[in-house]
Amino acid sequence: QVQLVESGGGSVQAGGSLRLSCAASGFTSSNVCMAWFRQAPGKEREGVAGIDSVGSTTYAESVKGRFTISKDNAKNTLYLQMNSLKPEDTAMYYCTKTSEIRSPPRGQGTQVTVSS
Repeated sequence: QVQLVESGGGSVQAGGSLRLSCAASGFTSSNVCMAWFRQAPGKEREGVAGIDSVGSTTYAESVKGRFTISKDNAKNTLYLQMNSLKPEDTAMYYCTKTSEIRSPPRGQGTQVTVSS
């Protein structure tokens, strides 16, 4: 059974940093494209970052240069390092297989709140 468990969110001031983790089980995340997306109240879901099976990464323009996606294949875990956080980064963050980015999230997400 595929499971994704996000963690690492919290409340920080603008300019701060957080590192999100996504523990995967039921499949080998290193073999598939994975992504982080976020959803804020009243806003559309936004893809934030993606990483493919060979480690190539893509980022939304809004986070480029500030966020870094990575994975630890041995731990079957996906990460999102978020630096220079802005209030507009406030949202619930989810990890997903890239193929399922438009589907209901499998995990509960992790809340990121950035205050000015």
